[in-house]
Amino acid sequence: MSNEISSPPKARKKPRGKVHVRETWCKGCGFCVEFCPTKVLAMSSGFNAKGYHIPSVRDPEKCNGCNLCGMLCPDFSIWSTKEEE
Repeated sequence: MSNEISSPPKARKKPRGKVHVRETWCKGCGFCVEFCPTKVLAMSSGFNAKGYHIPSVRDPEKCNGCNLCGMLCPDFSIWSTKEEE
């Protein structure tokens, strides 16, 4: 047996992401808001140039960069990216 003391495992950092919205392309369907697993998004009360309510980022710290919003968006107007630690 070894007399070495093992160090505790390092805590994993939560993945971080950033949401990007192309406001002029959005038609306000709300799929991104409805299906966001971390509830980062909410529909804004304002309108874009075409008259649609667009999603807004209400809690950016919760985004994990999964890009589910981008995969569900029929207009390719929203996506997320993973941020470097």
